[in-house]
Amino acid sequence: MLKNLKLRQKVTILLLVILAFGLSLSGFALSSVLRRNAQQEISSTALMLMETMISVRQYTNAQVNPVLVDKLETEFLPQSVPAYSAREVFENLRKKQDYREFFYKEATLNPTNLRDKADNFETNIVERFRKEKGLKELSGFRSLPGGDIFYIARPLAIADPACLKCHGTPDQAPQSMIQRYGTANGFGWQLGEIIGAQVISVPASKVIQKAYQSSLLIVGLVSIVFIVVILLVNIFLNRQVVRPLKRITRVAEEVSTGHMDVDFDQLSNDEIGNLARAFKRMKLSLEMAMKRLKRPHGNTRGTGGTGGTEGIET
Repeated sequence: MLKNLKLRQKVTILLLVILAFGLSLSGFALSSVLRRNAQQEISSTALMLMETMISVRQYTNAQVNPVLVDKLETEFLPQSVPAYSAREVFENLRKKQDYREFFYKEATLNPTNLRDKADNFETNIVERFRKEKGLKELSGFRSLPGGDIFYIARPLAIADPACLKCHGTPDQAPQSMIQRYGTANGFGWQLGEIIGAQVISVPASKVIQKAYQSSLLIVGLVSIVFIVVILLVNIFLNRQVVRPLKRITRVAEEVSTGHMDVDFDQLSNDEIGNLARAFKRMKLSLEMAMKRLKRPHGNTRGTGGTGGTEGIET
């Protein structure tokens, strides 16, 4: 099949094969790199949000709680709880389009509010933080019935002794809190103990979608550049190789039919020019050979014979 194709078509097919092979070969690596970049980008946003939630907790603990602490004996105000404040602030943030798919939870092994109760997966994360004291962060993908999610988790430890007033023993806790949540959960915490994990998650489809969009953009740009290169190569090939070869072929055909008035033009000093010079020399050799063939054979011998005879007679 290739034998029946022209040179320009062969080069075009070769470049297209290289394009297809290059894109398929680099596609896997590109997809992995872009997915990791998208994951890092979302991780940066999630970590910034987590730091914001930590700041909300600190603000609530340092400035809101002292103001409301005197009212806790008569009325329990959840706004005085750092975890509640952080969760509510994050829910308000999720009303914005850019953060709608982010989720925040302070997954706790023994929470006062059962909405913060850690599930089996989150419990394993907390237990790992407890065993590996130097571990400060975990991230990865988690499969859920509604789809995979990408999560980032950090340990949640009791660093402020004031927290033990509500979570030490039931007899120390405010009565309003006991009336609201009871005495079964949220007690027995120890200072410095890791009691849970801050977890921010986002649907994995968001990570994959960002990587997919970046992949399409890069592959599209590379394809456009390569197509332009193919066009430029074809134009260059047509002007610098195909056309000169066609001229040489046409002249050679005319010479082969006896038209010696045509000539091979040397338009360049490259291989095509060298080919034209070679054909030009071949044409000159052919002209000389044809002139010798056209010269009378008898005249050539007679002249030589006469000269030889005169020499003998003398």
